[in-house]
Amino acid sequence: MTANADILQPAFVLHCQHYRETSLILQVLTRDAGRVALLAKGVRKARSKTAALLQPFLPLQLSYQGKAELKNLTHVESLPPFGVLQGLPLYCGFYANELLGRFLHPYDPHPEVFSAYQQCLVRLATGGDMHIALRLFELELLEHSGYGLDFAYTAGSGLAIEADQRYVFQAGRGLVADPLGPISGATLQALEVRDFSQAQVVAEAKLLMRIVIDSYLQGRPLKSRAVIQQIINGP
Repeated sequence: MTANADILQPAFVLHCQHYRETSLILQVLTRDAGRVALLAKGVRKARSKTAALLQPFLPLQLSYQGKAELKNLTHVESLPPFGVLQGLPLYCGFYANELLGRFLHPYDPHPEVFSAYQQCLVRLATGGDMHIALRLFELELLEHSGYGLDFAYTAGSGLAIEADQRYVFQAGRGLVADPLGPISGATLQALEVRDFSQAQVVAEAKLLMRIVIDSYLQGRPLKSRAVIQQIINGP
């Protein structure tokens, strides 16, 4: 655990909650230290302008100090924004935040995940395809947090993935051949090179990522996913 990181580093607020009368407790994703818990003292005072900066999806630079698990925020400043998340993309952003909270251990740096998260937010804020934005983020998050899939070879047998075969994900093993499997080999080959140009790849990637993520969460539901489904399906 880093005891002192009192130098400015890029960061995003993932979650915040009120603490006492004038403070906030933040969960923050930093580029250099990973996921960090911070106490922002006094930022909710009437004359403070800092609380307005400490919102999810705003690119920041911040520093902190402390030896305890909960560090003290020492400085924060804004970086040029890349757009505004609103409507369904906003809830997709909260979904990405929730995944980060589930898959990343505190104070475990993953600069590649930070970059993938930033790129995901840019795509969501600038009108990019939401499904592709989330699938790319999920793939990179799983890869760099130790849960990545081998899209080139089947688990156990080591046989190469074939475009005209069907496959299924098995928890604890990986991708295995199955004539009734929901995922085509062609989709797996496309995911290996992050090619989402075909509608079938986009659809099957969504199904595969849900199966994989749910298996690692072991039945723990994602609140943001339920909200997104309610918005899409209606009351």
